[in-house]
Amino acid sequence: MRIISGNFKGKRILEPRDIKTRPLKDLTKESIFNIINHSNKFSVDIKDSLILDLFSGVGSFGIECLSRGAKHVTFVENYAGVIPILKKNLDNLNIKERYEIINKNIFINLNLTVKKDKFDVIFLDPPYKEKKVASVIDRILNEKLLKDKGIIIIHRHKDEDENYSENFKILEIKKYGISKIIFGSTS
Repeated sequence: MRIISGNFKGKRILEPRDIKTRPLKDLTKESIFNIINHSNKFSVDIKDSLILDLFSGVGSFGIECLSRGAKHVTFVENYAGVIPILKKNLDNLNIKERYEIINKNIFINLNLTVKKDKFDVIFLDPPYKEKKVASVIDRILNEKLLKDKGIIIIHRHKDEDENYSENFKILEIKKYGISKIIFGSTS
């Protein structure tokens, strides 16, 4: 797995050896960024944006955002088997001032309201079997973590159906192989 575009294009991203973590495939990642760059349903520019990468795993999505000029990425992960890999992937970039890693189980405590700034993009890539994704969206909405014109991107299995809050507006759904990418907003 490699960084697709930007300042760190071609740089290798280390992957876990166990099967508990499902890294974001390059094709899916590339599709997400193509939609972000070319969709007429929303307007978000990764450059100079604030990104929240939930269930970040090895950091593939957030690292791609950093490579493409994101101002800052907050990585949230709590699986001890992948956090050292995430740290190593980020250390390899030598840009410590542009990211932070929060070791937290977001189902128990998502509270990020201590942050002064809201996020332009919030990316969720939970395990496919995880059924509590809608509760995370509700907490994002309740804590007002997303900017007015920001988007939430959810990576799910293509056959997974979930009911989200009526305050979460689905803007676009795309399917790629076994993946389904949901783009939504709160405004």
